Amino acid sequence: MASTGTYGVGGARAGAPITSRLGKYQLRVTALNATEVVAHAGGWLVDRAMAGWDVSVVLTEDCDPLPLRILGMHADLPDADDDSIAPLRSQSVAVSAAAIATDEELRTAVTRTAKRGLAEVIVWGDADAALVPGLEPVVHVLSSAARAFKTRALMAARTCLDVAPTETFRYRTTAVLADYRDLTPSAATLLAQR
Repeated sequence: MASTGTYGVGGARAGAPITSRLGKYQLRVTALNATEVVAHAGGWLVDRAMAGWDVSVVLTEDCDPLPLRILGMHADLPDADDDSIAPLRSQSVAVSAAAIATDEELRTAVTRTAKRGLAEVIVWGDADAALVPGLEPVVHVLSSAARAFKTRALMAARTCLDVAPTETFRYRTTAVLADYRDLTPSAATLLAQR
């Protein structure tokens, strides 16, 4: 599905409501295509979703969404929530370096979000640190379930990559998430229970 135009935090179109189901933690992902998401962040996204996070993906290229469906993700913007007055507990933004490098508007939105501390910001891929300043390296250790789902999703994407036990990102947190720098499933589970 093609996505062009104005980006808000995490790739959602500016003006689109970002709501939260009963204060559920929100993770917004922006990438070029489904294969890129699976290859670089698939295991981490599975772990976040299993820990109770609401994960949605915005793709800037038209592609087969099957690999994302295997991970339990969808490539559509979320519908208006049943409980639109529920407080937003936390929001995280994950973006591919390739998408940031090719889209000035997206890069500006992500940089602004990181500088203002509006959301946890995670970037994967060959990111030049100058693209989004202030991000620090962090490694996520994949759960065995995340590795299994990522393996199947890579097969569906017809990508012959080995699934490593870790995924590496560049990262900046907010005050709410400051104690959870490792991005591990246990940290995500603790956050979901707050």
